[in-house]
Amino acid sequence: MNVKVKWLKNQLTNLKLDGMIIANPINIMYLTGLTEEGILIITKKENIFITDGRYIESVNTKLTIDDEIVVYNSKELDKYDYQNIFTMNDNVGFEENYVTYENYKKYLHTYMVNLIETEGLIENQRIIKEPEELDLIQKACEITDKAFEYIIKNIKEGMTEKDVAFEIEKFMIKNGADGLAFDSIVASGENTSMPHAVPTDRIIRKGDIIQFDIGAKYKGYCSDLSRVIFVEEMKEEYKELYDFVLNEQARMENSFKDGVNIKNVVKDRETDYKLKNYNVAHSFGHGVGIEIHELPMISSKKDNILKENSIITIEPGVYKPGRFGIRIEDTYKVNKTNCESITKCSKNYTIIKLA
Repeated sequence: MNVKVKWLKNQLTNLKLDGMIIANPINIMYLTGLTEEGILIITKKENIFITDGRYIESVNTKLTIDDEIVVYNSKELDKYDYQNIFTMNDNVGFEENYVTYENYKKYLHTYMVNLIETEGLIENQRIIKEPEELDLIQKACEITDKAFEYIIKNIKEGMTEKDVAFEIEKFMIKNGADGLAFDSIVASGENTSMPHAVPTDRIIRKGDIIQFDIGAKYKGYCSDLSRVIFVEEMKEEYKELYDFVLNEQARMENSFKDGVNIKNVVKDRETDYKLKNYNVAHSFGHGVGIEIHELPMISSKKDNILKENSIITIEPGVYKPGRFGIRIEDTYKVNKTNCESITKCSKNYTIIKLA
């Protein structure tokens, strides 16, 4: 049997559940490798993937006998078939953080079961990466590093933020990426003061600061990298903020390892921000995997213990509205005794000349 599905069945037994309905496509991909539309249903009798005729052939080419997953065409199942997937009044888990109320009612009517919240059961398991997942994230990070190194040598006079973002995407795809892990952020000048700036038609020019936030997706797994560079010159006000942000990232990196409480480390960083009268505009990081933002969140909101072989980002940033902002971010692997950066490109002051 598929190892991850077997793990889930064991968890359901421990929770005294008779099965589970998995509708979140990210969790379906995690458990089975399938990216086609559908619903995965785990029961005591069998494991079922219900999809429609558009995807039947594709799904069957991916699944093997060892997966022990039966594929059904949704259009060929009638009400009787659906109500025989479970026994009436079974206790069945569902993804309360994903399922809409409309679908919740549909599940109740279709399967005639007691729906039980599973409280992020699969999402919490996804925190700790398997060796093959670590390899895929490593590859995504390598592509992202190369994309950054390429673009800072190829920004030409007259290029806009949109032009630069497009060049990054082309490079990633040509170098093995499935696509982008998220829409690239390329912001210049005053636009860098917006943490989630969208690339515009603003032309890159001398004296600019440029903020990059980029990531490749490789075989379903993501990477995340933020860097700041300077065009032709680096103003003194940029240097002061850059040094602060870089130092905050280094302090977090040196504090993080297996067993550390994230909340305590982030609180220390928030104190540093208060002493400088800087606002904390966003979280200091997040987990990375199949999704670009997943557990654990790097936040002081609640106790959260780091675990070995989890993948996180550390991304302190400071923003001066209407003027400029600086964020530095890397993707890290949490180890037993340290926190290891997987993204490798330089964080030294980078001053470019327009080609």
